[in-house]
Amino acid sequence: MTVVEQRYRAVLAVQAGRPVTEVAAKAGVSRQTLHTWLARYRDGGLGGLVDRSHRPASCPHRADAAVETAVCELRRHHPRWGPRRIRHELGVNGCPGPVPSRMTVHRILVRHGLIDPTTRKRRRQDYRRWQRDAPMQLWQLDIVGGLLLESGAECKIVTGVDDHSRYCVIAAVVPRATGRAVCLAFAAALARFGIPDEVLTDNGKQFTDRFGAGGEVLFDRICRDNGIIHRLTQPASPTTTGKVERFHQTLRRELLNDHGPFTDLPDAQAELDRWLTEYNTDRPHQSLDMDTPASRFATDRSSEQLLPLRLPAALRTIPAAPQPTTPAPQPPSSPIEPAEPAEPVGGLPPAYSSGPVEFERVVPPSGNLAVAGKQFWLGTARAGVTVTFWADCDVIHLLVAGARVKTVRSHLSVNDLAALAAHGGRPAGPPPLPPAEPGAAIEVDRIVNKTGIVSLAGRQILAADILGGRLVSIRIDQTTLAFFDPATRQLLRARPNPLSWDQVSRLRGARQAGPPPRPATEPVTVQRRASATGVILVARQKIALGRAQAGQTVTVHVAEHTLTIETDGGPRTITRTTTRPIRNLKANRPWSRKTSNVS
Repeated sequence: MTVVEQRYRAVLAVQAGRPVTEVAAKAGVSRQTLHTWLARYRDGGLGGLVDRSHRPASCPHRADAAVETAVCELRRHHPRWGPRRIRHELGVNGCPGPVPSRMTVHRILVRHGLIDPTTRKRRRQDYRRWQRDAPMQLWQLDIVGGLLLESGAECKIVTGVDDHSRYCVIAAVVPRATGRAVCLAFAAALARFGIPDEVLTDNGKQFTDRFGAGGEVLFDRICRDNGIIHRLTQPASPTTTGKVERFHQTLRRELLNDHGPFTDLPDAQAELDRWLTEYNTDRPHQSLDMDTPASRFATDRSSEQLLPLRLPAALRTIPAAPQPTTPAPQPPSSPIEPAEPAEPVGGLPPAYSSGPVEFERVVPPSGNLAVAGKQFWLGTARAGVTVTFWADCDVIHLLVAGARVKTVRSHLSVNDLAALAAHGGRPAGPPPLPPAEPGAAIEVDRIVNKTGIVSLAGRQILAADILGGRLVSIRIDQTTLAFFDPATRQLLRARPNPLSWDQVSRLRGARQAGPPPRPATEPVTVQRRASATGVILVARQKIALGRAQAGQTVTVHVAEHTLTIETDGGPRTITRTTTRPIRNLKANRPWSRKTSNVS
């Protein structure tokens, strides 16, 4: 039985003379509801008992139909505009009624099926937002692809965004995103807008050699010469450079996705410049409270004393910065000072011809820095630190913040120095260590040959057989030659000095001496193989271990007055009877008896 039939039976029962209270109780409704059915039946017959809408006759706070029409038309003409942008455009360009709120615009679009009301994966409150307090404090740089030419080639776009204002300071189309192309675009932006305080990039090879050999790339040198702090993101952290990544999304949506292949490189750059003018000067930005980037980028930095722009010799010729088709807000006046005719652009040092070279390298995360095929251990604690090298064909000095941290023998040739100068090096000034005064101690590094002899000033000097094939440092004073380990400065041997000061002053790789080396305080550990009768020989002292140890290799700790032997039964300590030095650390090979084949 339908609802209409139940209501009709209740009405007939009342018309037949039954009490209203009894019929209402049987139908399960109130007396007032039953009286309503009776009135509707008298007015409309059986059709009056059908369910009616509960919708109010009017809604005072509902948007006018003209406003709904304007919202829908804006959405249809600009499918990428959301509720915020549509509300902003209605407020700026005129609205046929009261300007609706953002949620009202959202409900209108949902009601007409113009947007999909899906929820965000992450709320806006979940993101940690940050920005600099003023323009020109930080630029975010990156590279984006997806620009196609009619020839089928894909070009790259070097982009840069001011962190505070979102003003695009770099948008250069390049055929290949090489380090030189990126630096040319960066140098043109510096010449046009001025020098920012900091630059934030990812770990691309165009920007850093952080995960390579740890050297200084051309981009790093531009930042260092102009006092720009170069900051790097953590690996696989694109949200750190979120502003320039968001600029890439807008660039793809509004230009690259809708535009077909470009004719050539100049045509692509011209189209990009036209779109960039609209982005910077006309397009409102939601994170700027619907202001344009140009309105936030305009600032006066003329009162600040900034250094003139300095560029490496590889970038002396800078292409002119592309000018927008419509006037953009005037950026801060460029702090570039015109170079004198006799001086290279940017105040660069003179070209390298000969002599020592200075250059910078950044310590990699491993702490092991490689230069021209040789590794320099600086430790993981210095990862990311810029190290200055002073190098010639004899010695290499390593300096951190002007303080010398290491001096080693040079492995570089004249050609190596010229190659380093061509890749970011410069002619060096005076050495960090002054020349030694007559009679002062100096140090040199030498490799001991297999017979234990080193060559100094054309003379063959015995070091020790045990040091054969080992790199040692030699501290030379007026009377003594001290052979020591260059890593630990542990004294290995001492010999009388047969050289004159004139001979010492002409030694290759000579440097000012450090503190005197110290002898080892720990026992020397050696290995010996017991004979067939269980006897070993240590420092010309015979020790009988017993026939149970015959043919076995044992470890002996040789101290100044004792010998400690490690055996299967435990350590055994005896007193030394000789003062002979230790000449061999390893055990001798076992003798092999010659056998003849019997046929």
